[in-house]
Parts: sequence; C-alpha cells; structure tokens
Amino acid sequence: MIRLFHVYYPVRTVILLAGEVLIVWTSFVAGTVLQFREDSWIVLNYEGGYYKILGATLLVILCSHWFDLYDPDRLNDKAGLYFRLLLVPGLAALVLAVLGYLRPRYLIGGDSSSMGLIILTLAMFAWRTAYGWLGRQPYLQERVYVLGTGERAQRLVNGLRQHPELGINVIAWTGNLEGALTREAVASHLADVAKEQKVHRVIVAMPDRRGTIPVQQLLNLRLHGVKVEESTSWLEKISGRIDVDQLYPSWLIFHEGFRSGPTFMLGRRLLSTLVAFVALLLALPIIPFVVLAIKLDSEGPVLYRQKRVGWGGATFHCYKFRTMRPDAEADTGPTWADDDDPRITRVGEFLRAYRLDEIPQLWCVLKGDMAFVGPRPERPEFVEWLSKKIPYYGVRHIVRPGITGWAQIRYKYGNTVEDAKQKLQYDLFYIKNASLGLDLLVMFHTIKIVLLGRGAQ
Repeated sequence: MIRLFHVYYPVRTVILLAGEVLIVWTSFVAGTVLQFREDSWIVLNYEGGYYKILGATLLVILCSHWFDLYDPDRLNDKAGLYFRLLLVPGLAALVLAVLGYLRPRYLIGGDSSSMGLIILTLAMFAWRTAYGWLGRQPYLQERVYVLGTGERAQRLVNGLRQHPELGINVIAWTGNLEGALTREAVASHLADVAKEQKVHRVIVAMPDRRGTIPVQQLLNLRLHGVKVEESTSWLEKISGRIDVDQLYPSWLIFHEGFRSGPTFMLGRRLLSTLVAFVALLLALPIIPFVVLAIKLDSEGPVLYRQKRVGWGGATFHCYKFRTMRPDAEADTGPTWADDDDPRITRVGEFLRAYRLDEIPQLWCVLKGDMAFVGPRPERPEFVEWLSKKIPYYGVRHIVRPGITGWAQIRYKYGNTVEDAKQKLQYDLFYIKNASLGLDLLVMFHTIKIVLLGRGAQ
C-alpha cells in the first residue's frame, strides 16, 4: 500500500487513478487532433490548448469521484459500475456545454470536446474491463498467510478478502488448523503452506503470543525474504481506524504518529482559520434566508447554544442554527437525535441534511474553540458517560474538535454507545496520522458529502 496524506491507499487504486488521468488527457488531445487536423499543433501550443485540456481532465476526474468510481467499497459493483461510467461523460458534457456558452475562450472550440468525450467513453469502458481482468489474475496477487485464531484474526481475514483492490490472496490462516493449537502444530502448518504456496507475507494476529507463536519459523521465513508484519497496522490500513478492544498503552507510547509539535499545531490552526473565514464569506448570502426560514417555521431563537467538551477537556459554547423545538429536551434531558426524530422541525430537517445548521460553528473556529477538521465535540454529560463505557475515549480531547472530521466522512451519524465507539476508532486514526494533507483530504470529501446530503442527522 502507498501512504499519501498519511492515509494508506492500495497500489492498485493509485494505478487506476493514474491510468484514467492519462486516458482522459489522451482522449481530449485525440479529439483536438481529429477536429483541427494539421492545425492541431498550433491550437495546442499557442492558444493554451494543453491548459484547457488539463482543466477538462480535472473536470472528468472530479465527475468520476462524484459518482464513487474510486470508492473501494463500490469498485466491485459490476452492475452499477458501467452505469456510473456512462454518467461521467454525460455530466462532463453538460458542464462543458454551460462553460462553452458562458466562457467560450476557456474551451478549445469546435467539436473537439465532443469528440474527446466519445473517445473517452469507449476508452474508459475498455480500461475498466482490462483493469478488472488483470486484478483477478493470480500472478498479480500477493499470497498471504494470517497467523492467528479468534475474532481478531477472523476480522483481518475477512477484511483482506473483502478488499480485492489490495491485490492480496489469503491462501491460509491458523484458524483452519485442526487439532490442538500448539507451537509445533502452528509451525508445521505455516512451514507446509509457505513451502507449497510460496507465501509472500505473514501477518501475525495472535491474541496470546506466549507459548504458541512459532518464533523460529517466522525468523527463518523473514531471512528468506518473506515479509512478517503485525495485524494492528494492517487492520488500521484496511479500515482507516484503530481498534480499541485490543489496544495497549505501549502501542500508543511507542508507535509512530500522534504529532503535536508547536510548528505543526500552528500550521493546522492557520489552515483552519483561513478555511473557516472563506467558508463564512461564502455562507453570508444564504444566512438571511436560513434565519427567515427558521423564524417562519417555528417559534424560538434562531441560534442554539450548547456546552461541548473541547481541547484538553475544557468546555466551550458551541453555536448552531436551531433545528429542534425549543423545548426538545424539557422532559428527557440530554439525548441523542434518533432517526425521524419528532423534535426536529421541518426546516431543521433540511438544514441538517445539508449541514447548514453548522454554519455558526465557523465562528467557534475563528475564536479558537474548534478546528475546521477534528473529532466532533460531545456534550459533557455524554463524555462523562462514554468515558466509562469506552476505553481511551479521552484521547480524542488532545486535539481541537472540528466541524468535520475523518469519522464524519467514514462513518454514519451515530446515536448509540457502539456508534460512539466506532467513531472513536476513526478519531484515533485521525489523531495518530494528523497532517495538513489529511485535513485537506477530509475537507475535499466533506464537500461531496455536504452536496449529496449524506450521513446527516
């Protein structure tokens, strides 16, 4: 796997993206050559043609991202894949047509864009078909043995098998071993599989390594070029989260990551302030309409102020546009919002769907109580309760809470202890791998989530 922005991506996914960038670029160049023939060299070199093609290429890649064509969870959806492939040139053609009408000088002109899109459609279908066929070839897959039994090893095996974009073939694991689970039996099974199947990598997922882990056999394999790795890192790579059930303080102490130097923190603070300021300027025109809609829909204040736990466990007041009745918690006290919660107003439901209720939180970012990206701040009552139920819950307070975050783009809205636990695992991944690049990546995905109204509550 390749690490970009402190996030792990399968090599195959990077190759897929790079291949499509090349295909899109080549298709538009070919369309220009077919349109202008002998004059194409002049059009491309003296009229900013290559820059215009670069813009069209970025547009198509963004359209592909919009239709989840690079989403690992949907790469194997054959039925939906080719339908979404057809939508990409359709949406790109619409955007280019509007742009050509409003700003024709931004396009090369003629029918070159149309020709490029036709070539692109055929090339994309051929590329995706070839990519899928190549990905299924055994000689392009890495053979892996999972050394371990129990729930953790089973989860690792299932995770590797459910992500074919990793290019990994789990040929065997210790859970298939029959009889007593002794060190000798495990070593014999590992040696036989490694010899017969030519194992490339061994991932250790032993719940109790004392007495059963075949150290000598692992050492022999390691010295003969077989990679030997620990399961925690692999579970983190394939899931984008850190499992708290079997997480030890020593792992937090000795593992790389969890940076909090002054230079790094200052950089993140400056980025959050800049993005919040720009977002607030963009939101200013719609704020009066939001205020008017709230006032017409129900009685009560427009803004809702609530105590939240922030950086270092300190409390602060978080501001949002009101989306519930003023007496929403008069009888129940602090409670999470449920699906189809009757306390949510009609306007509030719309505001929540497109995150418009969180516009006032931009002020919290400018004040320094929040960052633009980080774990979502919780209420003190819930923090006290969840800290008793979930290990390491307090770790999320070592950074400023955020309007959006890694957990928000990777997990649904949660209203249970289990949901809080799952989101904590994503938060721990973010805190461990925090970087300016990761913040920008979260912001990029947040735009799509907000526009599509996904994961709101």
